Amino acid sequence: MSITGKSIKLGDNINTDFIISGRYKFAITDMKELAKHIMEDIDPNFPQKITAGKSIIVAGNNFGMGSSREQAPLVIKEAGIVAVLSPQFARIFFRNGFNIGLPLIETDTSRIEEADELEIDLDNGVVKNVTKGIVLKIKPLPKFMQDLLAEGGIINYYKKHGELKV
Repeated sequence: MSITGKSIKLGDNINTDFIISGRYKFAITDMKELAKHIMEDIDPNFPQKITAGKSIIVAGNNFGMGSSREQAPLVIKEAGIVAVLSPQFARIFFRNGFNIGLPLIETDTSRIEEADELEIDLDNGVVKNVTKGIVLKIKPLPKFMQDLLAEGGIINYYKKHGELKV
């Protein structure tokens, strides 16, 4: 599986309330509308940085800490983000991301800057920073997790296969 896009750089400890502020997540139920407010408390212009289907969030440590609700990864995916790179994800967020088919890739992000062109190769376990001409190793994803991503998440996987083949 291959994913390409431009990076949108964030720092460490991005919690789920930064991803989608509490003032919206209980007031707005439409995911498309909610996605218009993604990362608003960190950067009011964040939604304008996204090119749907071509943007990759590149964050520091501990991305997705906080609430266990699936709204945060759903909003990221609905906003048009194709993957998130971080050295380490909050565990519940990591699980929720794969459940909905959002690729969450663990790698060193210190050598990636804003608007770098990236190519993620899950089969070979690397991220190529095309802009800088460097290759970063990623924490390998088990085949089952890659299968979940390919199907768009656990529900789509189950609908297609009728069972979870772990």
